[in-house]
Amino acid sequence: MSTELAAQSIKLPEGVTASLEGRSFAVKGKLGTIRKDFARINVEIQVEGGSVLIRPFSARKKDSTVSNTVHSIVRNMVKGVTHGYTYRLKVVYAHFPISVKTKGDAVVVENFVGERSPRVSRIIGDCKVTTEGDDVVVKGVSLEDVGQTSANLELATKIKRKDQRIFLDGIYIYQKGEGW
Repeated sequence: MSTELAAQSIKLPEGVTASLEGRSFAVKGKLGTIRKDFARINVEIQVEGGSVLIRPFSARKKDSTVSNTVHSIVRNMVKGVTHGYTYRLKVVYAHFPISVKTKGDAVVVENFVGERSPRVSRIIGDCKVTTEGDDVVVKGVSLEDVGQTSANLELATKIKRKDQRIFLDGIYIYQKGEGW
């Protein structure tokens, strides 16, 4: 059995730089910068030239699995700073027209199912939220931030104590993609 641990490599595209300060990893590209702290994850990350090397601490299967997860996170970070991520959500209502507005670091949903008080959803990170008719568009460089902001919008308009097959009002994700 070999004592050499399998290292995974991610080649950085042109115009993308990576840096490592302690256990904090940063990727910088044309669309922005993403930082991620890997202090609690048992992998060794090295930035060498135009590539990032990810190696597990030991040969255990669990450490190998965590190494694969870190590989996916870093790959998504590189995609984010080069292309960006876009989620499209549809505003659905049957009777009461819903209005969606962005105020600071929150999205305000007014007149949801005729309610007088608005429902508020947090914007995570540096995401940009815009409305285009009955669509809400969430854009950003971090896949985690874009996904969590979209999930917060869906959860803010969840109908409780009613049959969800009949009361379909809400804001729902219908398209996920790369690019601005």
